[in-house]
Amino acid sequence: MDVLKYTGTIVRFMLGGHMKKFIITYIRNNKKQTLRYVMTSLVIAISLIFISYYIISMIYDKHSDKEKVEDLISNQIAEEAPLDEAEYPNGKQQDPDDKLITPAIEEDVIQTEKEEVVPPEDMDPQMEPKDPQVQGNTGVELDVTDLDRPVKEEEAISYGIDVAKWQGIIDWKKVKESGIDFAMIRVGYRTLDKGEIVEDPYAKYNLQEAVKNDILIGVYFFSTAINEKEAREEAAWVADFIAPYPITYPVAYNCEGFTDPNNRQYGMSKDERTDLAIEFLDYIKEEGYNPMFYAAKSELEQNAMWNTDRLSQKYKIWVAQYPELFDTETAKSSYSGKHAMWQYTSKGNVPGIGRSVDLNIAYFKYKKPAKAKKDTPQETVTADPAALIDFEKVDEIVTAKIETNLRSVPSTKDPDTVVAVLKNGDTAKRTGIGNNGWSRLEYRGQIVYAVTSYLTTNLEAASPTPTPQEQKGNYKKVNEKVTAKDKTNLRSEPSTKSEDTIVEVLHYGDIAIRTGIGDNGWSRVEYKGQTLYAVSSYLTTDLNYQENSKPTIDNPEAGVKFKDVNEQVTAKEFTNLRLVPSSEDENTIAAVLYHGDIAIRTGIGENGWSRLEYNGQILYAVTNYLVVVE
Repeated sequence: MDVLKYTGTIVRFMLGGHMKKFIITYIRNNKKQTLRYVMTSLVIAISLIFISYYIISMIYDKHSDKEKVEDLISNQIAEEAPLDEAEYPNGKQQDPDDKLITPAIEEDVIQTEKEEVVPPEDMDPQMEPKDPQVQGNTGVELDVTDLDRPVKEEEAISYGIDVAKWQGIIDWKKVKESGIDFAMIRVGYRTLDKGEIVEDPYAKYNLQEAVKNDILIGVYFFSTAINEKEAREEAAWVADFIAPYPITYPVAYNCEGFTDPNNRQYGMSKDERTDLAIEFLDYIKEEGYNPMFYAAKSELEQNAMWNTDRLSQKYKIWVAQYPELFDTETAKSSYSGKHAMWQYTSKGNVPGIGRSVDLNIAYFKYKKPAKAKKDTPQETVTADPAALIDFEKVDEIVTAKIETNLRSVPSTKDPDTVVAVLKNGDTAKRTGIGNNGWSRLEYRGQIVYAVTSYLTTNLEAASPTPTPQEQKGNYKKVNEKVTAKDKTNLRSEPSTKSEDTIVEVLHYGDIAIRTGIGDNGWSRVEYKGQTLYAVSSYLTTDLNYQENSKPTIDNPEAGVKFKDVNEQVTAKEFTNLRLVPSSEDENTIAAVLYHGDIAIRTGIGENGWSRLEYNGQILYAVTNYLVVVE
């Protein structure tokens, strides 16, 4: 009670006139000291105002930046990462679906628990380790004959393709009949290993046949130049190579993969690489051609990976951007910058081309071909069916383990290519062993090809006689739907002894009914009204097998191989850090890495993502948005 009474007295004193009289009296008696107190208080008050303003601004800016990251990077990462939106050019960035299959070594005894593969000829062409370009298989699957052409002939739009060795031997007459106006043809590239300039094995054939069938042509070169001398050397090589041909459409500079530690250009800045592109394109212009620069949308926008402002002021831009849906009537790239040509898918279907091909729209057209720069006659060439095969030279006599077809081309797709049958005891001279499972032979004065695994240098080897157990096996009865994990042969008997037993190829998504699982490593299936056999390890009852192999939060690295590294990295500007190496789900964003922030990179994935350690978490970021801290 005394405390409350005392407190009330003080309050009444402060609220009454006593306090006022006290303050006035104090000021009169202590003028100098009062002035110092007032000035100090003002300084403190002003300082507090500025500090508060700065803190509020920082909070607002950080929030604003993060919103920009959500708005920009959530889109850009999808465009940059091959796994997510698979936007990359020409497929040119490696895609998980671009895995190369090589033929299994088939033994003289029945194959058990060994994985059989599709015959070598049915595979995509092998990518040479020295070739820096990778053929992709992304974008909307689209038949070029489904495209709606503008009604007005005067509208300056033309429709084309770009091709390289991956498209194999092209029937250019059929391509012309499909409505294609122009073709951008790869003429060459600089190798990754020795930095040598190499001609595309089908370049001359493609140029020759496209011109013969009244298709207007342009070209591109894939560069890995690391200095201006090399860039100019590439341009001079291209100009000399194309001089005898009527090059009407542009001559393009293509350069990718520079974020790969194995690439010759790894570690170069965007300005350094831009300088090399300009060196190349300026030379091309001096030679009288129309220069053009090719890159993906995500590399071009906001000068992300190239100095786009400099390049677009001087040259035509050819942008690669693959939409999820393609409306043939209102098709338009989402790239905001000025561009003259748009590559909108690498999964185009064009009559005359047996594999998928890149489709393009040019926002310009020509009515007639240009004149060649030189009057020198073009070299007349034929397409070599084995041009894509790297043969190791040998000189040896072989025979068939049992018997095998000898073909005019290294492919079983066409039965008319069989020119002879080599039986056990017959001999042929082998001159080359290919990296795709085929051998090159000389037989009765002809160059022919046979599957390597069906041949032997042991001329005394007798053709084995399979036992009933090997031939039939013991099968456990089942009744279940299966599909291929990727693709596998279906054979008339459970043996890989002869390629002639191949009846069908089961692809992922195709459904067969499995009626038996053998103890010999084979499954018995019913497919298209036939009883056939497939290697069990290549089949799965999970009809969503590939979808279920995609990264998840519980298993973020499912289906992705990472190369182990240990290095400090930061963002080139800023980038999202995610719980999985995919931008499909916005909810996987765990943090934002800004330039200057340090993370430890522990792995570089084959899908365009990096694995990082950041703030005690394992997170993932698009490799192209990171830079190593020296």
